[in-house]
Amino acid sequence: MKILLCDDQAVIRDGLEMLLNLEKDFQVIGSAQDGAEAVELAAQKQPDLILMDLKMPMMNGIEATREIRARFPQIKILVLTTYDDDEWVFDAIRAGASGYLLKDTSRQKIVEAIRGTMEGKSFVDPAIAGKLLNQVASKQTQPTSILTDKLTERELDVLRLIAKGINNSDIAAQLHLSEGTVRNHVSAILEKLGVSDRTQAAVIAIQHGL
Repeated sequence: MKILLCDDQAVIRDGLEMLLNLEKDFQVIGSAQDGAEAVELAAQKQPDLILMDLKMPMMNGIEATREIRARFPQIKILVLTTYDDDEWVFDAIRAGASGYLLKDTSRQKIVEAIRGTMEGKSFVDPAIAGKLLNQVASKQTQPTSILTDKLTERELDVLRLIAKGINNSDIAAQLHLSEGTVRNHVSAILEKLGVSDRTQAAVIAIQHGL
């Protein structure tokens, strides 16, 4: 798994590289000191996942996330920052981040989040999950009927479970479907909603009161 690090503090980048390279299936292929450099390195090195800080000079992490996800939608971005302000959290998710972790997260949890993100799961630090849900709920302005017009009844069932953070295998078990069928439903949901990953689909589901 090829990982790119983006943080304006060299000591953070060096520490993360040392810790992540202890995992046999991880390879840190580069590090960037700001968002602009992260965009350049993403184009050059095509990582599988980027660990992205937010407040940085030149280009911040939200701007970099938005640009990278637009140009390279296959690259996953996992935010790792000290900032838990509501707007930072929500803007990062809207920009296309697949998860949001704080820097006091343990190494084990970061490793788990990286592996899970690559499997299509979404990771949000428990300390800020409530803030995210409250803010999304406060922005709920669209009726549920907008989703029911776009999605089939089965796709709505799958979307409800995605919004709860449930992975494909567990969705399959709950709905008595094969994992392949669930993957097909997830792909159809993302396409119909015009989003690139499960996290954004979950945000839309909550916004519409699903």
